[in-house]
Amino acid sequence: MKMTFRWFGAKWDSVTLKQIKQIPGMHGVITTLYHTKPGEEWELEDIRAMKKEVEDAGLFVDGIESVNIHDSIKIGSPDRDMYIQNYIRTLEKLGQEGIKMVCYNFMPVFDWTRSDLAKERPDGATVLAYDQNVIDKINPIEMFEQIDENSNGFILPGWEPERMETVKDLFQKYESVTPEILFDNFVYFLNAIMPTCDEYDIDMAVHIDDPAWSVFGLPRIVTSKETILKLMEAVPNKHNGVTLCTGSLSSNPANDIPDIIRSLEGRIHFAHVRNTKYTAPGVFEEAAHYAADGSLDMYAIMEALVDIGFEGPVRPDHGRTIWDEVSMPGYGLYDRALGSQYLLGLYDAIKRQK
Repeated sequence: MKMTFRWFGAKWDSVTLKQIKQIPGMHGVITTLYHTKPGEEWELEDIRAMKKEVEDAGLFVDGIESVNIHDSIKIGSPDRDMYIQNYIRTLEKLGQEGIKMVCYNFMPVFDWTRSDLAKERPDGATVLAYDQNVIDKINPIEMFEQIDENSNGFILPGWEPERMETVKDLFQKYESVTPEILFDNFVYFLNAIMPTCDEYDIDMAVHIDDPAWSVFGLPRIVTSKETILKLMEAVPNKHNGVTLCTGSLSSNPANDIPDIIRSLEGRIHFAHVRNTKYTAPGVFEEAAHYAADGSLDMYAIMEALVDIGFEGPVRPDHGRTIWDEVSMPGYGLYDRALGSQYLLGLYDAIKRQK
């Protein structure tokens, strides 16, 4: 297992590579070219500069999160093949630079949704939180303004201003897109890029939908063991895999995460491991990574990853904001650093027992 940290780049992140390097056991970062827009072809010079910056700090680029997919691909618009070709050329350049894993999602309009970016917990820490009752009262067209007001001045992934400027138009375009159509368009995309993934040995790791159900009437299709296995079977190439996100899967308590992990042996290319606390159906919040603070059996999750021989990148996901840190909500340094130590300790203990 390679412990990693998500890093958005020096211009965008409150956390520095120097700080990440000092976290014991840290192997590398999962990063991106944050200034690029969905559908754009990445420039080779930008990829090389990003890689050099990370390596100069003594770390590795263990993957990209994300090379975002243009909505024309998801919708199945006539211009989708142009955007797929841009995506393929970007993958070729990443492969040429030895970057072998891409985390991405296929969620319409919103990459992820929360009703509160700074819910205060009893200990004074703040966390990302979701309450379906609150979401049901929000006009999705106005949701960006609420997110932006509570972002501490940072641009949140999936909520970039240029994207949100077109949100009304996007909702209209998705009106006729059913879950079945979205799935077919997903398979079309995967079949188109798999030859390039084979050539450069690039693992594509789709992120679980977050939360794992329809939001604002938009279709969601990567939500459960059944839907994930359907996608794996539709495109059986080993490079078509999953970002196993414990928090996203656990947004639906019916998901048995250790069982899902074991059902995906060989197809999990990346893991986001975080703990969540549930208080009612459709109501959850982030928690400290250690098991007693949330609702997830973290030991069982790590044990399942060990049992399937998972050796890929793992990152501690969506930490609490603690010790008066000012950062991108969910992506501070301190609690995620603590979480990485907890997860590494679990992993090492389980490996010794095996």
